[in-house]
Amino acid sequence: QVQLVESGGGLVQAGGSLRLSCAASGRTFSNYAMGWFRQAPGKEREFVAAINWSGESTYYADSVKGRFTGSRDNAKNTVYLDMNSLNPEDTAVYFCAAQRTRGRVDVRLYAYAYWGQGTQVTVSS
Repeated sequence: QVQLVESGGGLVQAGGSLRLSCAASGRTFSNYAMGWFRQAPGKEREFVAAINWSGESTYYADSVKGRFTGSRDNAKNTVYLDMNSLNPEDTAVYFCAAQRTRGRVDVRLYAYAYWGQGTQVTVSS
């Protein structure tokens, strides 16, 4: 089992920035690729970003590319999502998720076995 706890969400004005964190416990963190997903009211959960086990490879949805940056600190068992130039369309509950792989990272939702409880991000116009 892997336990994931997100933090860092909140209310921010359009154009602002936030940093989300996701602390992991329970298993060897470096055996897992980590993903960020989000779900807006009335919409399906969607992929935002992913990072491989070492942090050397990152993947982004087109909608956030150039604005969001994923990173991780394996010594702290934590993954981060730096979000810049936020706009109201980024408003959603953001979830981190873990995928056991040291190889190819799958960005599809069902590839992730462990999920956090989510943190709300609200961007006002």
